[in-house]
Amino acid sequence: MQKKIFSNWLTMLSLTIIFAGCLKVEKYDLNTPTTDVITQNPTVQELNNLVTGTESSMRLGISTYLDDVGVIGREMYRFSGSEPRWTTDLPGGSNSTLDSNAFYIINPWGFAYADVKNAYLLQQAAANCKLITDAQKKGYTGYAKTLIGFQMLMNLTLTYNNGIRTDVSDFDKRGPIVSKDDGLTYIASMLDAGKDDLTAGEVIFPLSPGFAGFDDAPGLIKFNRALAARVAVYRQNWADALTDLDASFFSLLGGFNTGVYYNFSAATGDQLNAFYFAQNSAGEVRAAHPSYAVDIEANDDRISKATLRTAPVSQNDYTSDRDVWVYTSNTAPIPIIRNEELILIYAEAKIQTNDLPSAVTALNKIRTSHNLPTYSGIVSQDALITEMLKQRRYSLFCEGHRWVDMRRYNRLSELPLDHPDDDIWTEFPLPALEAGN
Repeated sequence: MQKKIFSNWLTMLSLTIIFAGCLKVEKYDLNTPTTDVITQNPTVQELNNLVTGTESSMRLGISTYLDDVGVIGREMYRFSGSEPRWTTDLPGGSNSTLDSNAFYIINPWGFAYADVKNAYLLQQAAANCKLITDAQKKGYTGYAKTLIGFQMLMNLTLTYNNGIRTDVSDFDKRGPIVSKDDGLTYIASMLDAGKDDLTAGEVIFPLSPGFAGFDDAPGLIKFNRALAARVAVYRQNWADALTDLDASFFSLLGGFNTGVYYNFSAATGDQLNAFYFAQNSAGEVRAAHPSYAVDIEANDDRISKATLRTAPVSQNDYTSDRDVWVYTSNTAPIPIIRNEELILIYAEAKIQTNDLPSAVTALNKIRTSHNLPTYSGIVSQDALITEMLKQRRYSLFCEGHRWVDMRRYNRLSELPLDHPDDDIWTEFPLPALEAGN
């Protein structure tokens, strides 16, 4: 019964995502379309609406996702006058636990899988479209497979050892929950399949400004390989990570912000960046964890990501005098992946393959670009891993990485506790509608 409820809810959510908020494209009448009509005999405009709707829907759960990993990873506090669980469940204070029925796992998980369903609909529709060439079909399916891999990775990042569901091409006959390792293997294979399709494909569909510079087949391949490099370091496949970087947009000399982004705008029917709060807000606040400013090196310009408030803010015995100031307007883009992360992936892979001079070169690129002197510490694998994690902490602040990084290096115990009875959670539970099904 739970499986049926989940499937019906997901279908309604998926259709809503496809046909609403589609970044300035033609909208469908919600009372008339069905998935059969969309997939069996689509027009090119209908295919393009599926593309745009799939990209648009990726944004729906991102603010909750960033709050989740940011609070558990001790990057920030999420203060809310209407939702106390941000300062009870997530920091693990007293007898708190993570609730499998709570919004903080159900929302990002459900939105990601709804987007996966959209991407499968796009693949079916492209395969059945009689108005496009085989190469153009490959363009659509390569894009769809890339987003399936990415969205599954987002969910696996949350549930980790509790696994994910990968066999979901038919949401009425979903496969079992698989382990973390099997999930990562599947995600890597999906990204590889997307790359293969894009290599033989032609892109004729529009993408938002978040894909500027990456909105053709060669550009999407670079985006795909950047994501594959992230997955490779999660799997500790260091040589694969370097190979994937070579096929991506990675550049030691390139701009740090080159990359692909969630795009937001104030246009009618579009979405605003829900992670943005104005400085010195009250009631609803995203405040930097005090350790961010305490631990940062002198003169590091990344202190600008955690600006001083005019007065400290507190809730439930958590206090901060700094705002998170990474996304500085309600239309600011949020990175999906950008070159500064790729440089740090390169440094990590070089450390792990014992090419320490190359790793130091990459780390110094990060340091000197942020007003710091070159690295002067011990040149060993252990010391450089610590330095790499520190640079990731500050360069990728509130982009969704700190908790993940400390977990994959078995360093969660190094994250600060505000109270003796707080907890650092390793993973979220599976949503209640998924558990046991």
